[in-house]
Amino acid sequence: MGREHHVEWTVDEDVAWQSNTRPATLSTPALGEDGGRIVFRGRLSLSGNGGAVLEVAGTQILFDLADPPPPDAVDGTWVDVSVERNSVSLWPYQV
Repeated sequence: MGREHHVEWTVDEDVAWQSNTRPATLSTPALGEDGGRIVFRGRLSLSGNGGAVLEVAGTQILFDLADPPPPDAVDGTWVDVSVERNSVSLWPYQV
C-alpha cells in the first residue's frame, strides 16, 4: 500500500467513431466506469496506419481503428472511449 505501481493497459476493442468513441465534453483526463463499460478520456492521436494512441494522464493506450474511423479533424482532440469491461486488461511491469 502507498506504493506506485506501473501497469500497461491492453484494450481488446477498436475505436469506432460515434459508436464507442465521441468528442469529450471536458478537456481533462479521466478513467471511470459506466455500467459494464470502462470509459477513458484523453487526447486521441491518429497514427495514419489504421491505428490510434489515446494519451490519458501521461499513459499511452494503443488502439486499432474500426469503421467508421475518426475524421482527421479529431487528431489531437479530447475524446471519450467507452469499452466493454472484459476487453480491458492491466499488466504490471517494473521500470
